[in-house]
Amino acid sequence: MRLIDRYFYKPLWWQKIIIFLLLPLSLFYCIISYLKRKISSTIDFEIPIISIGNLVVGGSGKTPFIIHLGGELKEYKIGVISRGYKRKSKGLVVVSRFGEILCSQEEAGDEPYLIAKSLKHASVIVCKKRKEAISKAKEIGCDVILLDDGFRFNFKKLNILLEPKLKPFYPFCLPSGMYREWRRSYKDADLIIQEGEGYVRRVEVLDQTPRMLLLTAIANPMRLDEFLPSVVGRVYYPDHANFDYESVKKALEDHQATSLLVTTKDWVKLEKFDLPLSILSLRLEVGEEIMIAIKKYIKEQKC
Repeated sequence: MRLIDRYFYKPLWWQKIIIFLLLPLSLFYCIISYLKRKISSTIDFEIPIISIGNLVVGGSGKTPFIIHLGGELKEYKIGVISRGYKRKSKGLVVVSRFGEILCSQEEAGDEPYLIAKSLKHASVIVCKKRKEAISKAKEIGCDVILLDDGFRFNFKKLNILLEPKLKPFYPFCLPSGMYREWRRSYKDADLIIQEGEGYVRRVEVLDQTPRMLLLTAIANPMRLDEFLPSVVGRVYYPDHANFDYESVKKALEDHQATSLLVTTKDWVKLEKFDLPLSILSLRLEVGEEIMIAIKKYIKEQKC
């Protein structure tokens, strides 16, 4: 287990000391985040907006949930808006326009690029300024917005919060814990969807080989453990990190692996390399009552 994962999920004794020493800073962060969201005025863009967010930093299934949701809403012209974390571009970038991909993975960021490749009927836009991105989505003809990580923005929207199965060790905000706000903020969501109840993950290994080496750059890679087949080793990179061809090739050779076992989020950064890949293909099964609630909201907003 990486040291950073231990800090948040299974802290060592000396990490616990650091956690409690940082509690005043954690409390300050929590208060500022909460007040910033609460006191800002609400903006109505006059378009149905579905926000998919979480209170915990790191992987809680937002990207696969967006892909699933976009696939269930094919009757609409979907616009997906994301910040595009760690992309090699600035400002507003239209990643895809109703299925036509318009930029590289490096310019888009790994998750928006994966969404663009997965949702052939949708448009994907990355921009730090979400208001600007929503306006652009309306301009190109989108009639429903899926907003990645939009809980903190005070827009008129349906607020969905995903609650991961694996909980942090302490219920503290950053930097003492993984929460962006205190846990009571869950009550401000319109829908709280718990992993294992509201949705479940289904994983299939594509192009499986006898000796696979797990290679991944996702947040909290421990969550892959329950889905993993036998592997000859594990190589973890920081979340959203880019891969270097020579170092990846060396890892493959050092472990005498027959392929790299990667997530789809990693695959979009590795497909340009001439290396054997096995893919952990993830799909979600989402409760029917959740989809009914989402579609009901969209129809009400369009009336």
